[in-house]
Amino acid sequence: MARLRFMVAKASPKHIRAIQDEGLLEIEWTDDRIRRYPYKFLREECRCAQCVDENTGRRILDPDSVPHTIRPEHVSFTGNYALKFTWNDGHNTGLYTWDHFEEMDASPRVLNMPLMSPE
Repeated sequence: MARLRFMVAKASPKHIRAIQDEGLLEIEWTDDRIRRYPYKFLREECRCAQCVDENTGRRILDPDSVPHTIRPEHVSFTGNYALKFTWNDGHNTGLYTWDHFEEMDASPRVLNMPLMSPE
């Protein structure tokens, strides 16, 4: 019998801030972590059926096809477990769960983001 594994997010967002001029989404988590997620990275990490093959898990979306000018036009909560983005390329079917954000936290593209803008 196959076992299902569920990952449970350790934290949920305390504050979410879109930093449009830097192309970043900044989240302060309830465990006091602060992470900055580049918009292009978030769009490339979409896990919807248009971006990832549902049967094989193979990424369909070519990261090179995501423009550097990608921006969310709208961000909303889905329940108490995810964010949903409407991107300026028209894409709007992906959900970004708190678990997914935790997985993305390990990426150098997130870890290497400075927390403060240079003045």
